[in-house]
Amino acid sequence: MTPPSTAAAPAADATSAVPPVPSASPADQPLLIELLTVAQRRLARDLAARLEAEGCTLDQWRVMRALTDDAGRSMGDLAQSLLIPQASLSRLVDALTEAGWVYRRQDEQDRRRVTAHLSRLGRTRLARLDALAAAHDAAVRTACGSADPGPLLRHLTEA
Repeated sequence: MTPPSTAAAPAADATSAVPPVPSASPADQPLLIELLTVAQRRLARDLAARLEAEGCTLDQWRVMRALTDDAGRSMGDLAQSLLIPQASLSRLVDALTEAGWVYRRQDEQDRRRVTAHLSRLGRTRLARLDALAAAHDAAVRTACGSADPGPLLRHLTEA
């Protein structure tokens, strides 16, 4: 075993010992989460306005999209997958049921379980709403002109 070296390490360059001064404070630069939050809210607001013109809320549309398979979904499953509180989801499904777009059915195996299903009228309605959403999506993508999220985020966060 060799003893540790007693030779002094070379002196560090004086300029390398001082950390670089940032050009702007961190508060001047928005964090990615802030940009994404603003972008998500702006996209949701714009789509919600288009859907509202058709008599549907954004969350109602999301519920209808989640019910496109013929199996139906339990309220708990819908609440979890859509990240909507169960009480709010119940009100949404009530409104969709009143409009005739959704219906509820008691599970044949477990009578305590109720599933929500998209009605025939709901499927027709959803096709129109999905067309509006697709047009909105295409307009946003065209306005951004790039698959790079940088221009997209800047576009969406402009006032």
